[in-house]
Amino acid sequence: MKQVLIRRGRAVVETVPAPLIEPGHVLVEVAYSLISTGTELSGVQQSGKPLAQRALEQPDKVLLVWNHLRERGIQKTIAKVRGQLEAGAPTGYSCSGVVIQVGEGVTDLHVGDRVACAGAGIANHAELVVAPRNLVAPVPARCSLRDAASMTLGAIALQGVRRADPRLGEIVAVIGLGLLGQLTVQLLKAAGCRVIGFDLRVGLARDHGADHAFVSAQIDAPKEVQLLTGGHGVDAVIITAATQSDAIVQQAMELARKKGRVVVVGAVGLGLKRSPFYEKELDFLISSSYGPGRYDGHYEQEGVDYPYAYVRWTENRNMAEYLRLVGEGKLRLDAILEQEYPLEQATQAYQALQTAEVKPLAVLLRYPQDGDAAQAEKLATRVVLKSRPVTGKIRLALVGAGSFARGVHLPNLQKLSGLYHLRAVVSSTGSNAKATATQFSADYATSRYEDALDDPEVDAVLIATRHHLHAAQAQAAIKAGKAVFLEKPLALTQAELDKLVAALEQRETPLMVGFNRRFSPAAQRLHRALAGRQHPLMMLYRVNAGFLPPDHWTHGPEGGGRLIGEACHMVDLCQFLVNGPPPVEVTATPIAPRAAPLSGADNVSITVQYRDGSVATILYTALGAASFGKEYLELFCDHKTFVLDDYKSLRGHGVAGVDWSAPVADKGHLAELEAFARHVRGETPAPIPLAELVATTEVTLQVAAAITGLPPA
Repeated sequence: MKQVLIRRGRAVVETVPAPLIEPGHVLVEVAYSLISTGTELSGVQQSGKPLAQRALEQPDKVLLVWNHLRERGIQKTIAKVRGQLEAGAPTGYSCSGVVIQVGEGVTDLHVGDRVACAGAGIANHAELVVAPRNLVAPVPARCSLRDAASMTLGAIALQGVRRADPRLGEIVAVIGLGLLGQLTVQLLKAAGCRVIGFDLRVGLARDHGADHAFVSAQIDAPKEVQLLTGGHGVDAVIITAATQSDAIVQQAMELARKKGRVVVVGAVGLGLKRSPFYEKELDFLISSSYGPGRYDGHYEQEGVDYPYAYVRWTENRNMAEYLRLVGEGKLRLDAILEQEYPLEQATQAYQALQTAEVKPLAVLLRYPQDGDAAQAEKLATRVVLKSRPVTGKIRLALVGAGSFARGVHLPNLQKLSGLYHLRAVVSSTGSNAKATATQFSADYATSRYEDALDDPEVDAVLIATRHHLHAAQAQAAIKAGKAVFLEKPLALTQAELDKLVAALEQRETPLMVGFNRRFSPAAQRLHRALAGRQHPLMMLYRVNAGFLPPDHWTHGPEGGGRLIGEACHMVDLCQFLVNGPPPVEVTATPIAPRAAPLSGADNVSITVQYRDGSVATILYTALGAASFGKEYLELFCDHKTFVLDDYKSLRGHGVAGVDWSAPVADKGHLAELEAFARHVRGETPAPIPLAELVATTEVTLQVAAAITGLPPA
């Protein structure tokens, strides 16, 4: 399918793999999408700025890059930044079209239904979009798909009006008469209010029902309002302008009557002065996007609706109401949706917007609707970039092209180009799949995992998707006869683990799990130093994991929790250092937090006892300072002490020839790929025996069960 991407200050139209339907979602063939001349153009302009200027304007992102540099070194950091710059970003957040596929669990929408979709990263400028049910609204019969493409902006305007709580006959000022302002004027008139508008497009505002409209720079706004309201001021002010200045908010305070309301919808400076805010005892309100449910993953992605009786106007109900008002002619869009371009002219559309002296309020992209043959072409999940014969290398498909895969595995695969050939990149986001495949010279990109499994020229898969997909995807690859490198964890439940082991018993296939710590230089030296030990080990492994908010995906069903998803690394390293004997007893003691958001699920002391009498204590906590080191291991054995500090140094006490250090942490990511390659070629046995993979996974499942009080699923 074709999609608009923003890259280095330009909008480009590219062919990318089509998205696949998901449970709780619908697949929509887009008819129109709306370009927001404010929000989107600012994104285009930002992407075209030099890195130094962007760094000054976005210091929070500089900090992220600096942290990545400290942890992974300059080469991987450069690869990450370059990849993000070259990839291009999907854009768009409001579109309309026709449902062509319905996901499991969606019962009130059907193939052929006309719908509108909302959401950045969802309602993209693309021929096909996959949208979760709560970000989709049916389009009424009397509303055209062309008008329906404005639904997202309409819902934003409607939520701003709801926050102002206008009553019949009240006087409301609207500051900013762009797209949102023009819609707000009409919504207020439909609610029976008198409206005073301030901005440049005063004629259009009057056409849309404003009782009075003024060019702000040409008048004394407070005096005009005093004259029009009998000296009282307006009942409410809705700010739909966009500016970094604080002046607009101060003006709104002056326009409002005592005990009036000021609602901010647009992005404005919020440097508030106490007077007249205090003197008038004003209500100051922020309107958050489309309404209740916005930014709530349970509502938007999982489809958990809010009860109608308690949350009358959710974002989805706001979207539906806006479309109803448009369909009934209560809102007129003919003068707002000013320009229209076919999709193939999207680049010209953005260029025209950037150079126009007076920007149109809104611009539409129109998509071809050419019948079944064209639709089948749009639905193609595979985009071929190059074709070349490869011999003597492991032909690899990367499954999941997230930041870790792009920042760690793919640069390492480039270093190991004598061992690996990147055959395919698989990502559910088609634009990401193609950009990653292009950057790292893969033969093709696809959004469909089965494309890689069905490809006879794929020897192995590297699975780096979210955790809940790991076991099933590994099992499918094993059945397809592909060697499997599976990023941790191996499985999230005992049932998943059992099925995976059974699949290996039916078809013996190389399987490696990304327990990379054991392949690090420090761990390898330590392992050699322990050869021939006489007594059990005592190990203390401290993990300063860092805080993640409760709604982070690793805590939910996709992640399985941090103990299964990350503490498995520590459990595996201890298993490696014990060198053979399996665990015989596992105990876990979490903290009892006094209040959210702290949790015992990522603040726990784990004790593992092994058959030879060795004991490992793993202290995993999210309570520590971010500036403190992350991982620290002390190991005691045979009157010797070993200290491993953040995989940057190893020190031996009471023993010589062990010490090692490096300027950047080396956690063994490159070495594990080398070990996997040797195993796939038949040169070595499995880098990690299956029994140890299973033992490590079962320990983490037991720990997670102990924390929740439930048996392993």
